[in-house]
Amino acid sequence: MPENEWKPRSSHHPHDKGYRQLLTDKRVFLELLKTFVREDWVAAIDADDLILVNKSYVLQDFSEKEADIVYKLKTRDKNVIFYILLELQSTVDYLIPFRLLLYMVEIWREIYNNTPQNERESKNFRLPPIISGVLYNGANNWTAASTFKEMISSYQEFAGYILDFSYILFDVNRYSEEDLVKAANVIASIFLLDQKARPETLVMRLQKLAEAIKTMTPDEFRHITTWLKHIIKPKMPSGVQAKVDSILEANNPMEVEQMISNLEIALDEMKQETLLQGKLEGKLEVAKNLLLLNVDVNTIIRATGLNLEEINTLKRQLEH
Repeated sequence: MPENEWKPRSSHHPHDKGYRQLLTDKRVFLELLKTFVREDWVAAIDADDLILVNKSYVLQDFSEKEADIVYKLKTRDKNVIFYILLELQSTVDYLIPFRLLLYMVEIWREIYNNTPQNERESKNFRLPPIISGVLYNGANNWTAASTFKEMISSYQEFAGYILDFSYILFDVNRYSEEDLVKAANVIASIFLLDQKARPETLVMRLQKLAEAIKTMTPDEFRHITTWLKHIIKPKMPSGVQAKVDSILEANNPMEVEQMISNLEIALDEMKQETLLQGKLEGKLEVAKNLLLLNVDVNTIIRATGLNLEEINTLKRQLEH
């Protein structure tokens, strides 16, 4: 299996790019496993033994809606593949177990083809285990089958003779805020910031993460600011996005409190502007109705607080 430098595949989904870039940092990938997978074998994994695989196995039919990340765990006595499918859509795809099987078989097929014939035909040849997972950030509950056998009709009757496997589900919106704050690492912080919420709630979450962020290295902190800039910023009101860019230029974890304060101020300013805009639109609507009723201009000025120029502009618009 190729082990060259990883190059991202093009995608139209911002979360695709965001999570893939994030998880190509093998220390963040290891955080994902150690924070959310409750298995004994996780504790023994060392980041230095993880190798990012320079290939995507997503089928062409699904390349616009999902992405994947693949790692090899290679030690003196162990060879394991981790395959994580990034299912970053609003709806649940019930074919996930079947599609995971297709991708897993493709990985095994490639390993088989890249193994010298005398080795793969020997009695001791073994394929590596593939630990598959799905990272999902949709708002709806994950209701797809959790095992492959559930996709096979009458599987109970033939239980001992059919293929089966389970996958690990990383369900971003189902982790509690308390647990994510307590984890105090990059991936848990990103999950909390990615959970569905209004911009105001985002600032509150950043405040809760502030102490953890202060202890991060500059590289870890950049993961947070990059995520905010490319994934969270587009969700914010358009009027505040330019300010958010400049606010997120901070590259020192110790600046996080100032960054949060500046974000809060920018959002407050945007709320005030929106409120004033709403009031103005209301006054213009009243003035328009009064003009249609042929009420004199001076009365409209007194009733709405608009000036003569604003009334005349509205009058010309109505005439056209």
